[in-house]
Amino acid sequence: MKLDELIEYLDYKDLINFKNIDITGISYNSKTTKKGDIFVCLVGEHTDGHEFAANAIENGASALLVERKVEGTKVPQVVVSSTRHKIADIADRFYSSPSKGINLVGVTGTNGKTTVTHLIQKIFEENNQKCALIGTLGYKLSSNGEYRDAKHTTPQAPELQATLRMIKDVEKIDNVVMEVSSHALEQNRVGGCRFNGAVFTNLTQDHLDYHITMENYFKAKALLFEHLTDGDFAVINADDDYGDRFISVVPDGVRVYTYGVKQQSDVMAKDINFSLNGAEFTLVVGSHAQMQEQTNEKTPKEYKVNLHMNGMFSVYNVLAAVTTALAIGIEIEVALKALQNVKGVAGRFEVVVKKPLVIVDYAHTPDGLENVLKSAREITPEAGKLICLFGCGGDRDATKRPKMGAIAEKLADKIVITSDNPRSEDPQTIITDIIAGLKSVNTESVIVEPDRGSAIALLKTIANNNDVVVIAGKGHEDYQILKDKTIHFDDREEARKVFEGSVI
Repeated sequence: MKLDELIEYLDYKDLINFKNIDITGISYNSKTTKKGDIFVCLVGEHTDGHEFAANAIENGASALLVERKVEGTKVPQVVVSSTRHKIADIADRFYSSPSKGINLVGVTGTNGKTTVTHLIQKIFEENNQKCALIGTLGYKLSSNGEYRDAKHTTPQAPELQATLRMIKDVEKIDNVVMEVSSHALEQNRVGGCRFNGAVFTNLTQDHLDYHITMENYFKAKALLFEHLTDGDFAVINADDDYGDRFISVVPDGVRVYTYGVKQQSDVMAKDINFSLNGAEFTLVVGSHAQMQEQTNEKTPKEYKVNLHMNGMFSVYNVLAAVTTALAIGIEIEVALKALQNVKGVAGRFEVVVKKPLVIVDYAHTPDGLENVLKSAREITPEAGKLICLFGCGGDRDATKRPKMGAIAEKLADKIVITSDNPRSEDPQTIITDIIAGLKSVNTESVIVEPDRGSAIALLKTIANNNDVVVIAGKGHEDYQILKDKTIHFDDREEARKVFEGSVI
């Protein structure tokens, strides 16, 4: 693509050394820049890409996208107000706007994004439609396919647009469901993406190290809904404290569907029961006028639902997926058949050991931990204890640490406090922050072991066969990020080693 074509619709401030050269790729890491690339000088929290422009040129960059002039080079420079935001525009342009030819559904929220996207993918496939998924675990082209690695919940714009183009042209897949993080929205990594629908799961404290306030966090999430257009749909959790605010930002002409357990909604769950086998409830569809119009039913219809998944959060995730299916136009019976066959998602309330019952979950926020522990309590035998092992990530929002400590102390009978991904922080400092939220540090009910492997090994000595153990924080992750290195570490593997002989 010629440079003038690439920047034709770009709101740039200046052109320096302009030549209408061929651009064969987009890069933002000087180490991986190739001949013919336009190198984007991203300005981030910790690095400034302008400092690596010379390295990129040495590796073959033919042009630069900059926020200020880079001295000492004759390659063309396109000056913009924010490279972080404009990289999405040129990526969309370079790959010829692939999302415009795809039915693209975005799922956002603090918790539940991964599970909801997997459930929606399953529903599409039950309806004999191919659907690709992009999210935390990477991306995959079918529910039975292998994950391919992704660096972020939502990839950086060039990788995202290239992936969408590949999905459309090479794999011939017309439906994509994508996790959309608040970072990706605020940083415009999904800029250029044409979403046909947006799903909101919930909004609770997370990422305040980046967003600073919950208001900023909400505004970032709300961008997904604000950019919907006439004929699109929005699916919103009516029970969430922010539900009404998300509804209020949806533009006119966009179809709004709600789901919930407490608030009157288009799709609801009632008569909910939990057991070791999963969750059971009655699904009520068509309580609101819009859903009655959609389904051509004047009175609500009820369906019995039996899930292999467990916990109230699973009920909400299923409601979100079912409501999305109805908004797309997929029959309710098809959606329920797909969901009732789902065993679960890796690292999300995943049972890895039978006796004691050991559950591994990704919960790493106060709300997430509370939901998981409440769900685990529902299936804890009357004579059994609920034990929670968890830590908090380093270099992240420190204000949630004492809150998570307080939640664990309140809901579990015994807690083991350990490391998560400490990153550059001292694990003991993180643990001290968690302990600050406890009312008591009774050694009978609170155990501290900074080494996560040793902490999991301790479970063998404190958990009886009729107890339930929740290992929270890392879920599907098979690594641990330490100060000077990243090591292989998988909570599921560690638990199975400790309780060998009682593994599922």
